[in-house]
Amino acid sequence: MLFLLRASHLGPTAAVTFISFLLATALWWEGPALVIAFGIFLGQLLVGWSNDLNDYPDDLKHNRTLKPLVSVGVSSKQLLLAVKICAPFAINFNLFGPLGIKGGLIYLFGVGMGVAYNFYFKSTPNSPLPYALAFAALVSSIVISTDRTPPIWLITCGALLGVAAHFANVLKDIDQDLESKIKGLPQRLGKRASRIICASLLIVTTLILHSLVGNRPLLVIWLISAAITAVAPDSVIFKSLIITVIIDLILFLNAVDSELGSLVI
Repeated sequence: MLFLLRASHLGPTAAVTFISFLLATALWWEGPALVIAFGIFLGQLLVGWSNDLNDYPDDLKHNRTLKPLVSVGVSSKQLLLAVKICAPFAINFNLFGPLGIKGGLIYLFGVGMGVAYNFYFKSTPNSPLPYALAFAALVSSIVISTDRTPPIWLITCGALLGVAAHFANVLKDIDQDLESKIKGLPQRLGKRASRIICASLLIVTTLILHSLVGNRPLLVIWLISAAITAVAPDSVIFKSLIITVIIDLILFLNAVDSELGSLVI
């Protein structure tokens, strides 16, 4: 079971699940929020597992022993079986849970975008597109579950954070990706350009959120971290990136609470 969790890219999966719980709590309350978060967790498992299945030959080539398939912690057959078992649960849980049919379909569209990235978009110039659509779909699905229309700022910020996450995630493996002829947009642009784009996207996101919920101390800390993200060496960039993303998420959740309020059930 532990190997299956590791194969789901547990860090990003847990982060997306937790953020979804916080967002759902702001719009619903803890009971439905837990159910929504679990459904989103199931969807993220499918995205992570399909990624490892598709990447297995390349992970083996570069001896990425942190990947369970490479370290023989789990086999491709077991992982594929897990996908087949999880898929119907993820579909039904999201369609017939608190997200409802509309919210569930939108979130599952985002999951589909994640899987499409793994098998197609990853090696194309359009590689950021699935990230933008998936993140926008995720935040929109939770708002739609409360019978409200997602505001443009929320969809925009979700998409911007998604694309920033894509560029940040690729940075550490760009050289190996190019060896394997994986040429998404970040790989084509190179490390430096990708860093600058990532930082720029986060700056735009923060300025949008700051216009909704002003917080000058957080803004100052964030701008410093964003500047570091653009120019720092690899050993520092991810730490500064984490700080900027955490601040963006605080502003994001504050903006949701301020602009949308909570739904009383």
